[in-house]
Amino acid sequence: MVNSDLFRVKEKVTVQGGKGSVVPRNFVSIGSCFPAVASPNYAAASPKSPHIMETHVTATANILPPPNGPHIMGTSAAAPPNCPRITETRVTATANILPITPHANLVRYVPLYQAALKGDWERAEKFLQEQQKEICQHYGPNSALIYDYRSIVTARITNASETALHIAAGARRVHFVEELVKLMHREDLELKNKDDNTALCFAAASGITQIAKVMVAKNPKLPGIRGNKGATPLYVATLLGHRDMVWYLYSASKNFLTEHDLVKLLIATVTTNLFNVALEILSKCPPLAIVRDENEETALHILAQKPSAFASGCNFGIWKRFLYSFPYIKQVYDTKVMHFQAIEVVKVLWHEVLKLDDKNMSALLREPSRPLFVAAELGIAEFIAVLLRDYPDLLWKVNSDNQSIFHTAVAHHQEKIFILIHDIGALKDLITSYVDGNNNNMLHLAGNLAPSSRLNTISGAALQMQREHQWFKEVEKVMQPLYMEMKNSEGKTPRTLFTEKHANLVKEGEKWMKDTASSCMIVATLIATVVFAAAFTVPGGNYDDKGIPVFLEVRSFIVFAISDALALFSSITSVLMFLSILTSRYAAEDFLETLPRRMVLGLTTLFVSIATMVIAFSATLFIVLRSRLDWIAIPIAILACVPVTMFALLQFPLFMDIIHSTHGFGIFYRPGKHMLY
Repeated sequence: MVNSDLFRVKEKVTVQGGKGSVVPRNFVSIGSCFPAVASPNYAAASPKSPHIMETHVTATANILPPPNGPHIMGTSAAAPPNCPRITETRVTATANILPITPHANLVRYVPLYQAALKGDWERAEKFLQEQQKEICQHYGPNSALIYDYRSIVTARITNASETALHIAAGARRVHFVEELVKLMHREDLELKNKDDNTALCFAAASGITQIAKVMVAKNPKLPGIRGNKGATPLYVATLLGHRDMVWYLYSASKNFLTEHDLVKLLIATVTTNLFNVALEILSKCPPLAIVRDENEETALHILAQKPSAFASGCNFGIWKRFLYSFPYIKQVYDTKVMHFQAIEVVKVLWHEVLKLDDKNMSALLREPSRPLFVAAELGIAEFIAVLLRDYPDLLWKVNSDNQSIFHTAVAHHQEKIFILIHDIGALKDLITSYVDGNNNNMLHLAGNLAPSSRLNTISGAALQMQREHQWFKEVEKVMQPLYMEMKNSEGKTPRTLFTEKHANLVKEGEKWMKDTASSCMIVATLIATVVFAAAFTVPGGNYDDKGIPVFLEVRSFIVFAISDALALFSSITSVLMFLSILTSRYAAEDFLETLPRRMVLGLTTLFVSIATMVIAFSATLFIVLRSRLDWIAIPIAILACVPVTMFALLQFPLFMDIIHSTHGFGIFYRPGKHMLY
């Protein structure tokens, strides 16, 4: 079946045999009585014939209007005598004479699909040449003169109606795309798949900027052609966070973007942490800061829900906290830049919000969510600091439960928000007096168990209980004595509520402590047993008459003796520490300092005993083997470091967590510089 709409007449034709019979100038209809009569330079059309472009045809043919649409008949089709004859017809045809059927022709294009997926252009060229060879075999060698590759490179080769360009772009094959685009016309790049996506949408999703540049250079209209659900390629790249691609397509799409597109783009850049692009958009069109999207949210609402975009919202571990102080590392530098840009976006957005009247500002801060309280719940201190510095009245805002942002911070255990209460001076006495509908004050909220999302960031039930007790003590410091014994609507004081809510956690903490102490005590006991026996079976033995060690004058023996003694003393100390943990009373207050300190001392002495035991063993081997194997010292020293290093690495995170939470600055450390005022 041939689509006659694809055939376009370039010049007028001469009609013989019928008065006034002419062929329309815009389209040439190929009827059912079109015989295969052609000059030697013309290859007759058939279901297997190639795509013909800019083909000059001289033909004598009988033509009838097609009864059921245009199609090609065989050479045996007879023409009625009244059929007008067209002679010396000069036609330029652009036709896909290779019909695309959903299933029959897909197998034919498997080699091209595989080549596009792997980026194998040589294989693709071979496939195209084979198609040309097939045409020559079917229609003669001269048919190759009018054959080109366009019908193949624009063919739909998947069930989703994707072309080879779609596949290569999605597979990030730059060279393949470059070669493929050379064989295509400008409008061919606008072909869409079943989801209405062009190949540029695939390139945008791939994130390879060079692929997009090649396509846009061929057809500058591509950035404005929308894909699935009206999304532009720029929006697709933004949703996937491809920064370089976004910058390129943003510069190439400026003439195609509507205000609605810019709002969606601004929201998407904030969502995917592309804050430098968001700042660029806001600098060009500041009013977008207060425009709502289809979910009635502004960029400020979205940013309040992104703790990872701010330093205070990132729960860094020990190593990450340490590395964060070294901005010369690229990854750390990029993270710091992102955090800085996020704060700048908040400032720009808030500056535009402040231009609103009180009614509209209140509406924006209340619906569909409350960004101030969302940020407090997620612990984004920088976000809240920016808002409060420029609009201090927000300090007195309360949510539906009559709770301030500090009450919200306590309820969700966000210490970086809570410590801001020390920046407001005596006003904190008024804030802490707020009670909710159940007559719970701030200390009652501290008495509740922390949300699991916050509790699970701490290793071990014992340390979790310690953190809960620290929270209660810290909130207690800012409360007036009157409120410490205040009862809620259930008749419970803050201390009573704390005890009830944490009863299960105390049991879990006791079990964790006992299990850890029992395992470590077994190891310490074995070490004490071994090194005690080694003291009486010294390497080389003793002189029988005096009982003096044979190698007493050798330096390695002195190392052995000292190491063995240290291993014995430290292992016994470790056993005693772990034994004291097992026999503790396990009251809630014990988790605050007593039990963690004993655990730290026990782990420290256990590490020392393991290290000195390994040193004593290494010294013994060296003493025995040194006379014949002088080189043995180096491999022994290297191997001795392995178990000691493994123990240190495996236990170091737990050890540092205990040290930090018990003896360090703690989570409520307040820097000298105030964040608010």
